[in-house]
Amino acid sequence: HCNFEFDLCDWKQDENDDFDWNLRTSNTPRLGTGPPADHTLQEPSGHYVFIKSSFPQLPGQKARISSPVLSRRSKNCKVCGSMILFYYYMYGAHIGSLIVYQRTMTEHEKILLFLTGNQGNFWQREALTLDGEEDFQVIFEGIVGKASGGAIALDDLTLSREC
Repeated sequence: HCNFEFDLCDWKQDENDDFDWNLRTSNTPRLGTGPPADHTLQEPSGHYVFIKSSFPQLPGQKARISSPVLSRRSKNCKVCGSMILFYYYMYGAHIGSLIVYQRTMTEHEKILLFLTGNQGNFWQREALTLDGEEDFQVIFEGIVGKASGGAIALDDLTLSREC
């Protein structure tokens, strides 16, 4: 489980992108640049990770954050179900896209979720099923929109015990 209150936990900035997700609070928000509070604490001093659609990022640029390497292999589990539960915020006139991938160690990336455009000025919950037999990582990719005025944020990423 990662609530981003202190750091990125074991999540890493991916090297295969254009810029990084930022750890931040809503204590000093600029209008239209993020949620009024984090999801965990429901207050402006709480933390989350965030990208915005404005300078210095350019339209179409990507930021990726990846989980540690995960395994579904377990000696006492014949059919283990794996899931990731998380909260996202995508709001703004020119918001880009959020894509969630499951990447195997052989670099195969499977899209689990693809959201684009304004999703509302509130945190939304999503639960995704993770499958396959290979070790894998979960990747969150935020893509900058076509103009200024939008934000994508993530909070409370939780992987099931089977991962």
